[in-house]
Formats: sequence, C-alpha cells, structure tokens
Amino acid sequence: MALCGNHSEGTTEFVLAGFPNLNSTGVELFSVFFIIYLLTLTGNVLIVGAVGADQRLQTPMYFFLSNLSCLEILITSVIIPKMLSNFLSNQHTISFAACIAQFYFYFFLGASEFLLLAAMSVDRYLAICRPLHYPLLMSGAVCVRVALACWVGGLLPVLGPTVAVALLPFCRQGAVVQHFFCDSGPLLHLACANTTKLEEADFALAFLVIVSSLAITAASYGRIVLAVLRIPSASGRQKAFSTCSSHLMVVTLFYGSAIFLYVRPSQSHSVDANWSVTVITTFVTPLLNPVIYALRNDRVKEALTDMFRKVIAELSENSFLSESLRKKTVSSNPCIPSAMEGAAERVKDAHSQVPSQSLSENCNKDDEKNGHHLRTRALGP
Repeated sequence: MALCGNHSEGTTEFVLAGFPNLNSTGVELFSVFFIIYLLTLTGNVLIVGAVGADQRLQTPMYFFLSNLSCLEILITSVIIPKMLSNFLSNQHTISFAACIAQFYFYFFLGASEFLLLAAMSVDRYLAICRPLHYPLLMSGAVCVRVALACWVGGLLPVLGPTVAVALLPFCRQGAVVQHFFCDSGPLLHLACANTTKLEEADFALAFLVIVSSLAITAASYGRIVLAVLRIPSASGRQKAFSTCSSHLMVVTLFYGSAIFLYVRPSQSHSVDANWSVTVITTFVTPLLNPVIYALRNDRVKEALTDMFRKVIAELSENSFLSESLRKKTVSSNPCIPSAMEGAAERVKDAHSQVPSQSLSENCNKDDEKNGHHLRTRALGP
C-alpha cells in the first residue's frame, strides 16, 4: 500500500467507535460497565489487601494471586475509564499520545498476565506433585524473582511493536478506530503503509508469549489431573476436580479469546469481530478471577472476615479514644467550664445593662430639653 496523507507526527487524535452494534444509550452502557468496573476493582483490591494483611496468606500461591489481582486492576483501568467518559460525551476522541500509551500498557499487562498464569500453574503442580521439594523450590526469594520476571517479560517485548506503530503514517486526521480502545488490529487498519512486516512481527511475538505460556499451563494442569486421579478418596477427587475445573474455565476463556484475536498472521482485516471477543479478556476474566481463584477459598474468606472485624474494631476504638480524650481534657482543667460560665454571665450582664443605660441617658436628655423649653417660655420675649 502506498504512503498517503499525514504521518503520525501530524495525527493528533483518533475517534473511538465504541460499541456501534449495540442499540443502547450512552447512559445505559455507562451504568453497566461502571458497575462491572467497580466490582472488578473491589474484588481484586480485597484480595491484595487480604494477602498483604494476613499472615496465613503469606504463601507462594496467594503471593501470585495478589500479583494477578494487581494486573487485573491495571489492565481494566487502562481501558474502562476512557470508555466510560466516552459514553457520557458527544466526542469520542482520544489523543494520539494517549492512544499509543493505551496500546502499550494493554499489551504489556496482558503479556505479563499470560506469563503469570503459567507461573501459577507450575506453582500448583509443584505443590501437588512435589510436596516434599516444594518449600525449597518455591521459597520467598524464588517467588519474588519469578513474579519480577513475569512483569519484565511483558514490559520489554512490547516496546518495539509500540514504537513501530507510533511511527506509522495515518491517512487522515481524526480517523475512526473501530473499537472501544486502541487495539492492534484497528490501528493497523488505519495505517497508510504496508503493515505486513509489522503484522508478522506481532504474530511471532503473540505466538511466543501466548502459545508457550499455554503449553506450560496445559502441561502443569495435565500433571495435576493425573495426580488427582490417583487420590483414593472419592470426595477428595471431587473437591480437587471442582477446583481445577474452575481454574481451567477461566484459563480457557482467557487463552481462547487471546488466540482468536492475536495468534494469526493478519490482524488489520479482522476489525468487526475484535470488540466482541475482547470483552471476554477485558471485562469477564478480570471479574471472574477474584471469585474463582480466591473468594471461593475458605482461607481467603476467613482472612477477609478477620480483616473487616479488625477495621471495624479499630474505627470503634478510635471513636471511643477521641471521646474519652475530650472528656478527660475537660475534667482535668476545672477552670475551663468556670471560665466559660463567667464569660457567659458577663456577656449576659452586658446585654442586659446596655439598653437600660441607653434608656436612662435618653430620658435625662429629654428632661433637659423639656426643662430648657419651659424656662424659655416662662421668661418670654
């Protein structure tokens, strides 16, 4: 495709199409997605707070869960606030710099989440299938290094494609991005240059991150299933399969939608189906992850209950201490109430005396005037 129109340095903004196929008003869409956003934030913040505050949750599994919750908070906050503001605005524009920043952080956080899910599956495999070696293999220092590697593993590889997209020429000012955020396919669709090489690079990077992490996750859960099948107790097998099935459901939704969107050679011609599938990775899985991975866990429930009780107790104690301090301050200084009472009495006396003095002075002045008038009349001309 030949170059045409303005280059990226001349393009200052794009227009986000949003959800063109939904027959709903902006206020209705705002209400739905605002509730989803609040629930997602609440669930993930509770997990991060509980893991940080409760000593019983200071284990590798919950450490990785808190990292996953941080990623979910960030990835939804990259997209949803701008989308909510567009629902209530007549102009659905986004600046060029904000669009590129949204593009980068979405893919950086998404790649980190794939790597973290693979690390979590390996952690569960070691805990179930290698319980004797687990404390040594997954020590605190190892967990920190693994989590850091997941964050950095998403941070650096996405930087190159982001710079390449930022340098692309775009055909016109205010071009419409057929999505509710700046995704890769819709942006490449607007470029006025041949994006084949860039699409191939994106495909290779997506294949490396998504498929490799999926292979690790599938192998780990496969080993876990085989270990569960060897459990002699039927109730134990049922409980283990219930937990694994919930995890596998979220993993399947997340990986399936990501593979459909990004693991294919050409993305610029798949605009129409992108937004509906992206809803799963952007809204559904961040909302389900806290419920499936943590809030259904009895230990997390106990930690949250204790945390709420502690907060309520601290608030009640602070209120009681402030009231006691006020009473103690008043009782320890008896001059304060007496001085206040004396000041009140003096103010009262002043108010009561001022009118009477004014009245007597006025009466004296009137008597003097009347006496002078009578004396003048008595003397006569």
